[in-house]
Amino acid sequence: MFLVWLWSYKIKNAGVVDIFWSYNFPVIAIILFLFAPGFEPRKILLCSMVVIAGLRLGTHLAIRIFKHLHEEEPRYKQIREDWGKNAEPKMAGFFQMQAASNVLLAIPFFISAMNTNPVISPLEYAGAILWAISVLGEAIADQQLANFKKNAANKGKVCDTGLWNYSRHPNYFFEWLMWFSYFIFALTSPYGYIAIISPAIILFLLLKVTGIPTTEQQSLKTKGDAYRAYQKSTSVFVPWFKKG
Repeated sequence: MFLVWLWSYKIKNAGVVDIFWSYNFPVIAIILFLFAPGFEPRKILLCSMVVIAGLRLGTHLAIRIFKHLHEEEPRYKQIREDWGKNAEPKMAGFFQMQAASNVLLAIPFFISAMNTNPVISPLEYAGAILWAISVLGEAIADQQLANFKKNAANKGKVCDTGLWNYSRHPNYFFEWLMWFSYFIFALTSPYGYIAIISPAIILFLLLKVTGIPTTEQQSLKTKGDAYRAYQKSTSVFVPWFKKG
C-alpha cells in the first residue's frame, strides 16, 4: 500500500486505494491457503470465496477509476480540501490505515483457515450460500448503476432502476452481507464468534463514516431536489419494499 500511495501521489488520484484495498484480500487468502494448518477442503472453499469476491470488486473499481485516472473522485477531492496543506502526509497515513484494515477485517479468514476439523459443517455451507447471494446481488447492483450511467440521457439524473428502485445503496448492503457471510462461515471454528468484528466494522464504516454519508452528501450536492425526492421514496440501505 505504500507503493500504491507513491503511485497515487504521482498521478494525484487517491481513488486507486479502493482498487488495491479490494485486491489485498485475495492476497491474504492465498497466503493463508499456502501456510495455514487448517483442513484443506475448507481452505479451498474459503480461498475461492475471498479471491472471487476481491477480484470482482477490485476489477469493477479499476474499470471505473481508470476511465478518469487523472481526475480524482469528488470524495477524495473533498478530503484533500479538508486536510489542507498537510493533505499528502495524511493521505500516506490513510493508505497505511487501509492496509491495517485489510488485516483486521480478514480475522474470519484467519479463524477459518486455522480450523483443522476434517468435516465442513452445515453452517459453513450456509455461510457459503449467503456469500454467493451477496456477491451476486452486489454485482447486479453495480452493473445496473453502470448501465444507467452509460446512457447519456441519464446525465444528472438519479439511478432508480432495478435494485436501486428500493435501496439507495444496494451495493453497500450486499457488500456488508458478504462480510456477514464470512462471520457465519467462521462460527463453527474455534473462537469463531470473534469474527463478528468484521461485519460490525464494515457496517459502522458504511453507515457512519466513508460509505453512505459521503456518497449521499455528494449526491445532494450534484443532484439536489431530485436526490431529496429519491431519499423520501427509498430505503437508505436494505433493498426491501419501496416506500410510498
